[in-house]
Amino acid sequence: MKSIAISGSSRENVGKRDAKELRYQGMVPAVLYGGDTQTHFAVSAADLKPVLYTPEVHFIDLEVAGVKSQAIVQATQFHPVTDQLLHVDFLLLNENKVITMEIPVLLTGTSPGVKTGGKLVQKLRKLRVKGFPKDLLDAIEVSIETLEVGKSVKVSEIKLPNLTITNSPEDTIVSVTTSRALRQAEQEAATPGKK
Repeated sequence: MKSIAISGSSRENVGKRDAKELRYQGMVPAVLYGGDTQTHFAVSAADLKPVLYTPEVHFIDLEVAGVKSQAIVQATQFHPVTDQLLHVDFLLLNENKVITMEIPVLLTGTSPGVKTGGKLVQKLRKLRVKGFPKDLLDAIEVSIETLEVGKSVKVSEIKLPNLTITNSPEDTIVSVTTSRALRQAEQEAATPGKK
């Protein structure tokens, strides 16, 4: 999986006033969990853009006060009105510890159902997976080569080596439904002689 390097500065004061001041300076308060102690730090909002505003997932090579560690974004908090990033929680990666992470779904191929006029409906854009950091993928490829109208691909059909998908096995990832134009054409074909 790809990594993005981010450096942060450690925070002396942890509180609402300090956090507000940091945001005013274009910084975002953050916490790194998963180690022996929690690390409170601040990171530039601009540095977080390639991590948060993308459908891709990344490992983060984090450097805070000279200490380097590898982490993932565990949670984010946005302002409900302005959508300003308020806080980020990072989880320290340990190669011997299983983590849960959302990984994007990448559809591959061309569906024969779509070629005949069906409509492709992707219900899940990400799947939640559990596994060791070394086994995590950039994307989960789902082939739609055999998807006819009325057919779908469910979570239970996806097999990933060394990873467990924690979504419900019955959840539909992608399906091909009958489009309005196809339905109309079928109705017209079913009633011959009508102009």
